[in-house]
Amino acid sequence: MHAMERELELRKSFLHEPIETIYFGGGTPSLLQPERISLLLDAIYTRFPISQQPEITLEANPDDVSPARALAWKKAGINRISLGVQSFQPHWLEWMNRAHNAEQSLQAITELQAAGFENISIDLIYGMPEQTDAAWQEEIQKAIELQVTHLSCYALTVEPRTALWHMIEKGKTVTIDPDQQARMFLMLMDGLEKAGYEHYEISNFAKPGKRSRHNSAYWRGTTYLGIGPAAHSFDGSRRMWNINNNSTYTSQIEAGVLPLTEETLSTNEHWNEYIMTAIRTKEGISLKRIAVQFGEEKREQLLKQTATWLKRNLLQHVDDHLQLTREGKLLADQIASDLFQIAE
Repeated sequence: MHAMERELELRKSFLHEPIETIYFGGGTPSLLQPERISLLLDAIYTRFPISQQPEITLEANPDDVSPARALAWKKAGINRISLGVQSFQPHWLEWMNRAHNAEQSLQAITELQAAGFENISIDLIYGMPEQTDAAWQEEIQKAIELQVTHLSCYALTVEPRTALWHMIEKGKTVTIDPDQQARMFLMLMDGLEKAGYEHYEISNFAKPGKRSRHNSAYWRGTTYLGIGPAAHSFDGSRRMWNINNNSTYTSQIEAGVLPLTEETLSTNEHWNEYIMTAIRTKEGISLKRIAVQFGEEKREQLLKQTATWLKRNLLQHVDDHLQLTREGKLLADQIASDLFQIAE
């Protein structure tokens, strides 16, 4: 804690515009005593300009929530909770080796709402081996019934050499079915949009006015400051990240040295990052921004590059933006990857 406060002091000249969002995430910040969260917020407020109505998010595990903690977080200044639910079904929580159970998730949401939290985000995972459409529909309906204001929903992926990868390799479970995941994604879009949620990013849905302002800032490529071991920062042209070793981080910070590694993004990297993030959003790729940031020639090249996707009705040209269609959202990564080829 002291080292993080010291880093805030060392980096207080990094940000000049008023801070719009503060995010306690990575690791398990909900294990911190609420008093420590309050102290960190005080340290931020005394060193940086803060907007009048900032979004202040805390990531929490369902089993860390209690009525007393929820009230304490609210008192400390937290106004948004991101809750790691993942599933409301006991079988899948056990399969994912989660510490909490389904009842704890339901109870946590109820306790947070009772404490006055009006902005609660949950995450859900879909496309597990042998998960049925009916079971996924139940998950969607449960989230709607709970009236959470924001959902982040992700298809299960299999990373090499993970426990799931080994289980699939040994035939202990069936492999991921991309057709099943695509079908479930369409179910998700239909169900949540019908319930009044805005599909504002490929994996994110929000009630009106409840988009994640913090994540939206990442997708727009704005400046952000990360504090703590392994935290990342961006100043518009350079990416910076702290060393991930806790003891080395602490000793260097105490010595007044920022334990940073940094890299300056090339034009190619700026292009790819913008395409990768913007195409996933509801607004899509701004052709005006392309022209201003990369030049009119690049704008024309992009229009030529996207002609096939537009013809196939996977992209659409709306108000000088290139946006994914409903079917295009199923191929977002493939389309983005194709557009990377434009950059030099």
